[in-house]
Amino acid sequence: MTADPMSAELAAVAVGLTGFAEHPVLGDSPYRVSRDGEPYVPAGDGGIVLGLRLGDPVLGVAGDHAAPGACLVHPDPAARLALATYACIGNRVQVRTGPAAGAAGAVAGKRGEAGRVITVFAPEDLARLRPGDAVAVRACGQGWRPPGFPAPVAVMNIDPGLLAALPVQVSGDTVTAGVRLSVPSQLAGNGIGRPAAGWDLDLQLDPAAAAGLLLGDLVAVTGVDARWNMGYRRDWVTVGVIVHGGSPMPGHGPGITPILTGPATALRAVPDGAQHAGLTEAALKIS
Repeated sequence: MTADPMSAELAAVAVGLTGFAEHPVLGDSPYRVSRDGEPYVPAGDGGIVLGLRLGDPVLGVAGDHAAPGACLVHPDPAARLALATYACIGNRVQVRTGPAAGAAGAVAGKRGEAGRVITVFAPEDLARLRPGDAVAVRACGQGWRPPGFPAPVAVMNIDPGLLAALPVQVSGDTVTAGVRLSVPSQLAGNGIGRPAAGWDLDLQLDPAAAAGLLLGDLVAVTGVDARWNMGYRRDWVTVGVIVHGGSPMPGHGPGITPILTGPATALRAVPDGAQHAGLTEAALKIS
């Protein structure tokens, strides 16, 4: 009999992609409306965000969905979807055009609603980047499974070389992930029902719950299955990386890019508080 290729340990496929540093866009009004009915200007939603880095508080700036670094997009809708789907946290990127040409960085997450890939660079390289500059992405990770990983737990959106740098351990049939905090599915907002391979999931956290939460932290959401389209499933756990800050809009908040999902019997999320070590610029080799 021929072995089922989907059950074997297969090498990850690398794909070359091109994205373009995004220019922020607004509709016919500069205002959005907060959960309390107040208008505000959504500063930091997309584009190139300066002065915000992994490890900063998610509510540390007066912004809307602010992500550290530069968001990449593509003018062709199909290519934009492929960019957001194939790119994985930890993938290497390199600027190809403009004043920052040659600068190297890494993927830190993605925001699927607009097909954005979030990339981080050293501050001096980010300052030279301009909207419209072309950036090459070496996408790798979708479909990959670590050797010996328990079958019920799915892995996604993570570069094969990065998982070992995160607080994730395998012991027998159980995967344990250290997380900054764990929240119930009732707090899941924008992103529910969307494909986990290309979207993020916003968490509707009030300021007290988000206190101490940092960009790059791992967070668990109980009762959410993110194997395909993200949605409610009893006794399930999804672990993701916080990739953007909060938002005044109802149904929105700090967002995670999912990296692990599985039944609670196989995937354990352990809050590790002050000892937590999430995604860092050092792990991404950003100096």
